[in-house]
Amino acid sequence: MNESLLQFIWQYSLYKPGELVSAGGEKVNIIFPGKLNRNAGPDFLDAKIKVGKTILAGNIELHVNSSDWLRHGHQNDPAYRNLILHVVYNNDAKNVVANTPLLEIAEHIPQYVIAQYSSLLQTMQVLPCAGQLQQVKSIIKESWLNRMLAERWEQKTGEWKELLDESANDWRNLLYWRMAANFGFKVNAYPFLMLARSLPLNVLAKHRENLLQVEALLFGQAGMLETDYKDAYPKQLQEEYRYLKQKYKLQNIAAHQWKFLRMRPANFPTIRIAQFAALVHRSLHLFSQVIEMHSIKEIQPLLDVSASEYWDSHFTFDELNKTSLHKRLGDASVHNIIINTIAPIQFLYAYKHGLDKQQEKALQLLDTVPAEKNKIISFWEESGWKASNASQSQALLQLYNNYCSSKRCLECSIGLNIIRSAPIKV
Repeated sequence: MNESLLQFIWQYSLYKPGELVSAGGEKVNIIFPGKLNRNAGPDFLDAKIKVGKTILAGNIELHVNSSDWLRHGHQNDPAYRNLILHVVYNNDAKNVVANTPLLEIAEHIPQYVIAQYSSLLQTMQVLPCAGQLQQVKSIIKESWLNRMLAERWEQKTGEWKELLDESANDWRNLLYWRMAANFGFKVNAYPFLMLARSLPLNVLAKHRENLLQVEALLFGQAGMLETDYKDAYPKQLQEEYRYLKQKYKLQNIAAHQWKFLRMRPANFPTIRIAQFAALVHRSLHLFSQVIEMHSIKEIQPLLDVSASEYWDSHFTFDELNKTSLHKRLGDASVHNIIINTIAPIQFLYAYKHGLDKQQEKALQLLDTVPAEKNKIISFWEESGWKASNASQSQALLQLYNNYCSSKRCLECSIGLNIIRSAPIKV
């Protein structure tokens, strides 16, 4: 037993309520267990109970052992005065809280509650509840997925709000920064963001119609044009960049930040930068277009870009590939950009401008995008929980990353359902 589990049991009344008797021999009736307090002070606030014939309202403190009251120093803390009940799993020290009823609850907790919790905590499976997911009703899982998606978007848009503030509420700039980070995907998201922040959007816009100059600015600011190359193409880029760097007083980022190791060549940052350059080159008023589009059919053509011709036969500068391959941004990458950039910026824009219907459309956009394919989503699928669209895969990612990986089963509706269910059948 630990205090977190004891709080969980109390919060959800996972004990036999009709048999509660205080250490003083009076019957205890829990009218309302109180609200869990995650801040300093007693564990549960504003509770209401009946001890004997007396109804009490106030705060309740829980401990595994009654002696923990002294060990935690509560006897010297004014916040713990005037409790209405001290609940303990094991009463190992008598009369530690003066004038307060004490309830020893160990014998009133069904053993299967502790067994279920122990099985979740001790399992070696990637998903603690993998073996018991099938017993959880669909409505509970769907409701929790909705909660997880909302939580994920709260986190994401919170970070974006900070970037928006930094850009003086320039939505075009926010889209530029986040789109760049998205082209880096997970491995190179940070250097891509640094690249975009080192290169003002208005500078790129002035040279948008000249693809070579756009590429020169991006590769140059990425720190990738500081080597002596043999091919004509990188030499042209260097020549253009030297002039533009001087003209705009630019300072590039360090090339060592880019990751190539253990990556598929098609995902090399060189290819992604070339594709991003193609997007900048062909995009006019990108933000105003993106903000109005609410289906893959509308968005896909906008992101249908390819790296320039040199990259058909190269993955890096000066290294000729044996086979020629057009480096087009694939469907999976387009879907990733819709999920991680376009839908969130639509949602944040609508939220900032009080456009409720537009917020709904931004969320619904994810319903039209196929579920992501990665290791975590595969874990869920193998356990019998298959995501049918990007809304669900995003929610499952949030659930795994923020709850399952750290075994926060006590804070999860799925964990609650399993712990309070019938005994494990052996």
